[in-house]
Amino acid sequence: MTAFWLLILGLALASFLPRASFILLFARWPVPAPLQRALRYVPAAVFSAILVPALVLTDGSLHIGLDNPRLLAGILAGAIAWRTRNTLITIVTGMLALHLFGYLVK
Repeated sequence: MTAFWLLILGLALASFLPRASFILLFARWPVPAPLQRALRYVPAAVFSAILVPALVLTDGSLHIGLDNPRLLAGILAGAIAWRTRNTLITIVTGMLALHLFGYLVK
């Protein structure tokens, strides 16, 4: 049981310390302008790194085509997001499209 709590504590510290280091570091010094510009791209890069493999990989191999329902639904959801800028409509449309394309493709 002690090992379990030590593991939890270690994981919490491993998650907390990198984040806290930036907060503590930049609380004393201003963030340099080049770093500020670079940090603007982090959310888009992380989102792309999570989303793109989920859309184009099937069983570990590249699957780009009209027979990929996840890719089709992702493209439609992206178009809806770009056009409406409404998160709820984008999610609902993407989920409905995923189910519809999944039904039609199989």
